[in-house]
Amino acid sequence: MTQPQFLTTPQDRRIACHRTAGQGPGVVFLGGFKSDMTGTKALFLQDWAAQQGRAFLRFDYSGHGQSSGDFLDGAIGDWFEDALAAITALTTGPQILVGSSMGGWIALLVAKAIPQRVAGLVGIAAAPDFTEDSMWASFTETQRHALTEVGRVELPSDYADEPYIITRRLIEDGRTRLVLRDTLDLPFPVRLLQGTADTDVPPSVALRLLHHATSPDLRLTLVKGADHRFSTPDCLAMITQAIDGILNRGQE
Repeated sequence: MTQPQFLTTPQDRRIACHRTAGQGPGVVFLGGFKSDMTGTKALFLQDWAAQQGRAFLRFDYSGHGQSSGDFLDGAIGDWFEDALAAITALTTGPQILVGSSMGGWIALLVAKAIPQRVAGLVGIAAAPDFTEDSMWASFTETQRHALTEVGRVELPSDYADEPYIITRRLIEDGRTRLVLRDTLDLPFPVRLLQGTADTDVPPSVALRLLHHATSPDLRLTLVKGADHRFSTPDCLAMITQAIDGILNRGQE
């Protein structure tokens, strides 16, 4: 596998990334919480983009994958800044943002910051505001006390042997980046893909986003039996179909 290139952000974080040259609008993949750019969806989309001759970018947030920093030092605002820096410096013209889980929240933040650079958005089990509505809301009083007094709490993980460590900074910073409390205007086509068997980000989150956001063309597709990974061959095909639907809008 080719080695990544590195971008130093305005915040002096070193971000690992892979770019595929091609025509625009380009596609940018934004990964999930504790995920990296070598996941199934990211690599599938890179191969698809190369076959289509379409520009593509994947990268690791700071504290993730091959980028600099410690994951436990990071927060939503940092990872949003990483994404904004990567898109601004490494892409040209409008981009289709494909955000998986937390990446869906990051994509929404990018879209609010630079809407003129966004041609469309695809959310895959998008998880806006999850630090507040999923994590903090579900914490017991004991966990909230530990977070406040100790600065961290451990949560079991379905994807790794070690638990997730959630920091006070992650929760507090997340509160400054919420997108479902105020107007969320998305002036471009949006496609939301959501599995009904997703236990990490339930369909109610996708429905809330659907009802909350305004867009000239916003559609939600529920896939019965699909889980949070959304990485079966059929699910992967649906992601590229969603991108094609944005590119060929008006012909769907």
